[in-house]
Amino acid sequence: MINDTKNLGLQGEKAVAKFLINYGFKILGHNYQTKVGEIDLIAQKQDLIIFVEVKTRRDVYFPISNVITITKQKKIIKTAKLFAQKNNLFNNILRFDVATAVLKENKFEINYIKNAFQER
Repeated sequence: MINDTKNLGLQGEKAVAKFLINYGFKILGHNYQTKVGEIDLIAQKQDLIIFVEVKTRRDVYFPISNVITITKQKKIIKTAKLFAQKNNLFNNILRFDVATAVLKENKFEINYIKNAFQER
């Protein structure tokens, strides 16, 4: 059983990473942090680099994707640009996704939203 919130979040991120690996992605980064912000997961499949915000909950009272505010999106985008610059990835397609992991009967149910937001 997953007790505390931090552990729940880490387990949810692991479940989403496994989900992505099952779809042929390679995980490039986990909890990538800069002064600007943090990205939960960074993955690659061919020339596609995805930056994934993971939201983990025990229950869903409203769409979890709604908690990704414009401010949070801007931080993720800035952080992704720093990651791309540092790793020379600007010739790749950069995409921003959101994954929700809801714990039900000790198993995570993953809802994956491709291209959840873009730079404005």
